Amino acid sequence: MVDNCSPDSVARSVREYEGVTRKRGIGELIECLRITDQPDVVASFGEDAAVIRQDDLALLLAADGIWSKLMEADPFWAGYCAVLVNVHDIAAMGGRPLAMVDVLSFTSGDLRNEVTRGMQAASEQFGVPIVGGHLHPDTPYSVIDLAIMGSMPIDDVLYSSTAEAGDRVVAAIDLDGRVHPSCLMNWDSVTMKSAGEVRRQIGVMQELASRHLVTAAKDISNPGVIGTLGMLLETSKKGAEVELDAIPRPDLQANGLTFEHWVRMYPGMGFIMTCHDEHTEEVCRLFEETGMTARPIGWVNDSRSLSVSYEGVNTSVFDLETEGIMRIINTTDLV
Repeated sequence: MVDNCSPDSVARSVREYEGVTRKRGIGELIECLRITDQPDVVASFGEDAAVIRQDDLALLLAADGIWSKLMEADPFWAGYCAVLVNVHDIAAMGGRPLAMVDVLSFTSGDLRNEVTRGMQAASEQFGVPIVGGHLHPDTPYSVIDLAIMGSMPIDDVLYSSTAEAGDRVVAAIDLDGRVHPSCLMNWDSVTMKSAGEVRRQIGVMQELASRHLVTAAKDISNPGVIGTLGMLLETSKKGAEVELDAIPRPDLQANGLTFEHWVRMYPGMGFIMTCHDEHTEEVCRLFEETGMTARPIGWVNDSRSLSVSYEGVNTSVFDLETEGIMRIINTTDLV
């Protein structure tokens, strides 16, 4: 049971959370950058990684940056997360991450050393090398951005835009972790794990893709589990109803967390997926074998609205038809 849980307050806290609201500029950016007539580009904006066809192979290309507030709070964790989020973008598509390049700007050598120490630690743990990039050594600000390449068979790619009405919504999160001491909105379930453990968890997404067990997928990022599901539904032009009590969560009281705090957190290792109901048990089993907690938390529908419910009370979180999260609802094809 979720103690002191009000669907209205959960919906409001997610809707107003900075991790969600800062996604609103994506739609305008897409319109500025869109280039038509790209026959080898299978998917681009709106997905965790772009998909470029090369015969029977898909090349996956993604990039991510780190909030300046995290860089200021803990440069090692910022460097680690810069690698982590990029690896997750490839994993969410079902791909194998191959290599990364970086663009780094630093105000001091000490900060640079801590950031790159975190990057190197994550690179070694996940087995994805950093092979080049660009350095601004004397800027008045500190920024870290990474780009990553992955690959996989073109017919196995998992998209976030292909959820179907009637699908189960499944959330998979590694609950064996801690609130990160430097960032209370981050759940660290990775730095204390062995390379074998985190690679097996990432490998589940590759198996789900190769066996075609899920219809859509996305890694849980800064908007949290509910916000990330909203982004998946927005690109799929679908809606869903989520049962709040079904969302995987650690012992909230022992970790000094409220439920509203938890559903907005970046979970370290977590994915949100949709699948045909007959595949739900197998999808959850594969994650459970790696130490993650995976549960069905709702159903996809055609409503174009994401709602949450608890003890018979249902509240809308996002109207994805009239507004959306990334504001891409008025765009044409994302490619």
